[in-house]
Parts: sequence; C-alpha cells; structure tokens
Amino acid sequence: MINRSVIFDFVVDLIVRTALVFALFLLFTGHNAPGGGFVAGLVAGTAIVLRYIARGSEAVVELLPTAPHVLMGIGLAVAIFTGMAGWIWGETFLESAKLEVAVPVLGTVKATSALPFDIGVFIVVIGLVAAEVLAFGEGGGDE
Repeated sequence: MINRSVIFDFVVDLIVRTALVFALFLLFTGHNAPGGGFVAGLVAGTAIVLRYIARGSEAVVELLPTAPHVLMGIGLAVAIFTGMAGWIWGETFLESAKLEVAVPVLGTVKATSALPFDIGVFIVVIGLVAAEVLAFGEGGGDE
C-alpha cells in the first residue's frame, strides 16, 4: 500500500476536471478557431496521464466509459463515416457540409460536418493515450 497525499490527489482532481472542460472547449471551437479533435484529445490525454500518476491504473479504468480499444474503434468509425457523408451529397470524401437552423431563443445555429469528424478524432486520441497508459501500468513494476 502506497501512502498517497490527500493534497496531491485534490490538486490532481482539480486539474483533471479543468483539463477535461478545456478539452471540450477546444473540441467545440476547433473548426472555427485553433484547436479541434486532436488537440482536445491531447489535453484530455494529459488529464488521463495525471490521473494515472496520482492514483494508478485503476483510476484510469474508472475514468473511461469503456475499454480503450473500443474507444479507438468507435472514434475511428465516427471519423470515417463522417468523411463518407460527403459522398451522400455527391461531393468528395471529407467534403464539409454546413447546416444553419433558426432557433427561436438562440438565433441562428450553425453546424458543420467538421464537428462529428473532430469528435471521432477526439475519441481515438483519448483511447490511444489510455491504452498506452494502461500498457505502461501493466509493466509489473513495484506499485
């Protein structure tokens, strides 16, 4: 049993929560500003690494909704199917589609197909980082 610092755990929890919120911000603003799925995935991956440093492999498994290889598969499928959606509209692969909807309270809401593609990339990067962290954790070292 390793003696863990309560202060360190609290600070890491605070940083992880802040990093995940910032990653979501980068994800949703990435197609209009710097950021996007890859950068947001790296920020979320950093949060996963911090959680691993603070609490070990079990905390990383608790943080994820499913196994890392499943996350990578889901993210890759989302990214590929979003890219193939351009073919449905008679365009090229990864051609971006744009939708504008007038919402009474919010005004005009714009959505593009770049967001689902970025979400797929985001999920792939999170799954990859989590898989690497868990692979390092299974090294059989002295925990």
